[in-house]
Amino acid sequence: MNQFTPASTITPRLAPAKDAFDRLTRLGWRWGLAAIVAGLAASFFLFGYALVYWRNADMDLMVIYNALVLNDGKPQQFFDHTAYLTILSVKLWFQLLHALGLLDPYSLSSIPSASNSAAFDAAMTGAVRAGRLLAWLIATGCVLIFAVLVRLMVRDWRVAQFSTFALAFSGGIVVHSRILRSELVAACPVIFALLILIVAGRRAGIARPLGMAAAAALCVLGLENKVQAILLVGVLPLLVLPFGCAGSASVAFWRNPRSGWLAAIVAAIAAIAAVWAAWPLIAVGFDRSLLEAAHFHPLLLGRFGIYQTALLVLIGGCMIAYAVTWRVSAAETLASMFAMAAGASIALLALDLAYNTSNVIAVFNPLEKMLTFADANTADAANGSSPWAILLLLLDGVASVLARYTFVLHSSPRPTVFLVWLIIPGIAVAWRRGETQAAIQAAALLVAAIGIDTLGVRRGLKSEYFIFTDPLIILAAAILLDRMSDLRFHKWAYPAAAVLFGLHIVVGQAEPVNHAFRRGGPESICEWNVSYLPLLPLPWCAVPPARP
Repeated sequence: MNQFTPASTITPRLAPAKDAFDRLTRLGWRWGLAAIVAGLAASFFLFGYALVYWRNADMDLMVIYNALVLNDGKPQQFFDHTAYLTILSVKLWFQLLHALGLLDPYSLSSIPSASNSAAFDAAMTGAVRAGRLLAWLIATGCVLIFAVLVRLMVRDWRVAQFSTFALAFSGGIVVHSRILRSELVAACPVIFALLILIVAGRRAGIARPLGMAAAAALCVLGLENKVQAILLVGVLPLLVLPFGCAGSASVAFWRNPRSGWLAAIVAAIAAIAAVWAAWPLIAVGFDRSLLEAAHFHPLLLGRFGIYQTALLVLIGGCMIAYAVTWRVSAAETLASMFAMAAGASIALLALDLAYNTSNVIAVFNPLEKMLTFADANTADAANGSSPWAILLLLLDGVASVLARYTFVLHSSPRPTVFLVWLIIPGIAVAWRRGETQAAIQAAALLVAAIGIDTLGVRRGLKSEYFIFTDPLIILAAAILLDRMSDLRFHKWAYPAAAVLFGLHIVVGQAEPVNHAFRRGGPESICEWNVSYLPLLPLPWCAVPPARP
């Protein structure tokens, strides 16, 4: 008997394809996040923390000045964005450091006179570095919260880690982790609200309306820090619509008439109580005399409150459409509406922590506030009667954004544009594969990013504004990668990903490195210090403001 198999009958075994995801995530979830945080810290301390205190004066000095003023018992003086929560957080941070004996110059009165240049510089250096440290801590916290929420959204934790890496080293986070600006604390809460709505929508449960309340509160908090967040809030109801699934249908509790409608009634009572508590703020926000004194002009039909009402109708309409599409009961839908009203009203009460009518009217009239800082062409188009002027501005903005997304026609320190190069063909591939819902979700996120960036072009679409749309682009890429994870076995998957990761780090760090090696003095600050730092004389300005 022949115990040997002829060579001609042996079928060779093919080597198993290598998984690019495994090769890129060898550290695992926890250590991978630790490495990302360590990278953020290295970037911050190498190219941010130790910069001369006046290098990023806009807005470092503006925010810190207002925190010092508040700690002296004086009212907030900066309302451009409004930067309310940023200023308030720096104020409390300074108080904490001072109580721990780690910061002496925590109030305006504790800053030495500008006539003593050495003492003034030392005090301001300590205050600015303390503020920058807070900015880094907030940015790191935002990245970690994003990581947790994205992991709940996608199926593969490795995709969540890639998304976290992309956000951590994106142009928006890199800038905001070293400068005290208002955009980060405005954009991230709204992005978190979007993720909460997506995750809660897919996982039906008794407490789902509480997630809706949290999302509404986060949107209001974002708006309280920068009115530009209204653009992101406005697209949120539409973005959530395609993210339902079979698990979105209401659980038995909400389908039971007795328990469901009882819970809806409780939610209604909570909403009425919260709105009643916030009503004084609402009345101030639409007070015509205060709006006219602030030089606000109605955006539509000569009346305030029209687009705010339209936004509420849009939110309600999208919630009903979501409920019909994904089989959410009427009782749960109403309870969710009431919960969102309660959450938003409770978040409005944060304006009472350091009350100022300028903050209140800006939060309730964000577009009117934005128009006070618009360029001449935008202001003329908004206040004019010709729709063609607005259309031409929008088309010009779209063309500018698309040129920036190519990176070749208009370069910028924004590595997420390379993701756009993959997202657009990825949407087409997903559609052809039958992954229709994933394609629609990614397309909706990308279109929203383009739309918001189009409006941001009117202010130059500075790197500080990337934080509003970078997360949308990253989420679009994550959805496609999660649904088409078989691509990780392609022979070019690992080299392509390695190049993309390298480009992401190099391009994202361009702006911090540029700031670190920038030359030039602080003289340009003298152009605005009288307006923005009226009680803080600066030693290098020829005519410093006098401190009383």
